[in-house]
This record gives sequence, structure tokens and C-alpha cells, in this order.
Amino acid sequence: MTAVGTDGGLYVDRAIFYPQGGGQPGDRGSIEWGTGFRTNIKNSVYNTDRSSIILVPEADQELPQLGQTIIQRLDWARRHALMRMHTAMHLLSVVLPYPVTGGQVGAEEGRLDFDLPEGETVDKTSATDALNALIRADHAVTTEWITDAELAKNPALVKTMKVKPPTGAGRVRLVRIGTDIDLQPCGGTHVKSTGEIGEMQIAKIENKGRINRRVRLRFSPTANNA
Repeated sequence: MTAVGTDGGLYVDRAIFYPQGGGQPGDRGSIEWGTGFRTNIKNSVYNTDRSSIILVPEADQELPQLGQTIIQRLDWARRHALMRMHTAMHLLSVVLPYPVTGGQVGAEEGRLDFDLPEGETVDKTSATDALNALIRADHAVTTEWITDAELAKNPALVKTMKVKPPTGAGRVRLVRIGTDIDLQPCGGTHVKSTGEIGEMQIAKIENKGRINRRVRLRFSPTANNA
């Protein structure tokens, strides 16, 4: 451990925890240190300039000393659920090819908000069937990189209207599903192939304005242990 922030966050030189951002929650888990000491981690965030990942401990726990070697243990079941949900949400944006106005990844439920043309509706059953067909096809999920300049020349890659991918570092990561199913900027965590997601269901479609529709996505009961 390299430092303790004024807010009690633990700075580490390397982290296996994914930090909160881009609609995906930060990882949870624990760290072990010394002779049997354990500290539970309730969240992971970036520091102000995004140069370090801070592990946020639960309250009233003993903390390691500066320079102490720690063992990081990720809550893998929760992380894997977030990965599955995140990839499913990318597929949902394929099934519903409308501009995305917002979204949130969750371990039990995710949501995407879509800017639908006035008068257009979404059929929950047919959209669920189309989503699960893409999942069962077991398309590979891969990543690649393009430069900031290349992204600027291809604005259609960005599906989100309000949140733009971070630029300024010289390159942006893209997540590709299949050969030509989906390609969009994303810094989040994903599964290796769509078959790993398991069956999904569109739980609810809500009207959030004249043209805004919120689509809530959940794992089907048979997919909870995928």
C-alpha cells in the first residue's frame, strides 16, 4: 500500500479491482495483510487525475500500514455478473438501434435509456427474443484500439448521447462483438463470448419523457448461476 487518502481510501501501486466509472460500479472484495488481518473493500474509484485506483474500505476497520504488502481478493461472483450484464447491454443496443441517453450496469439489473422517435414503441417479447438469439449465437467479444483522431472521424461509433468516451490519452479502447455485430468505445469489463452471459429478460420498459424509454434488463432465473 502506498498511501491513505484524507477520505480513508487506500492507494495501491497495482490493483485488480475495476474502478467505478462509465456507468459500471466499482469492484468490491477484501484485502489481507500481516498475520491474518482482513479489511473489507466496499468500492473502488479513481483518484482525481485517474492515475491511481483507490480501494474504499468499509467503516471502522483496521488498516495496513504504509508500505505493507497486501493480498487483494476480488468478489468474483459480483464482478462476473457485472461483466455478463455489461456485455448484454451492448447487445441490447444492437437489438434497439436508437441513440442511448443513459445507462447503468448492475449485478442484478442493468438499464439503458433510449431516445426513440415520437410514436415508436418497443415490444418487450420480440426484443427479448432477439437479444437471447444473439447471446445463444456465442459471438466472440474482443477489444481493439483506435486513436483519438480515428474516433473523431467515426462519430457513429459512439452510441451514447450524453456521455462521451474519454479522449486525450491518444487512443480509445473499442469493444467488438462478433465480426460485425457491434463495435463501440468502452472501458468496462466484459465476458469473452456472448454465450457466457446466459439467458436474459427485458423486465420493464418505462416512459421517461416524450421520446425517452428506459429498458430494464435482468438475468432470467435459469441464468443466475451461469
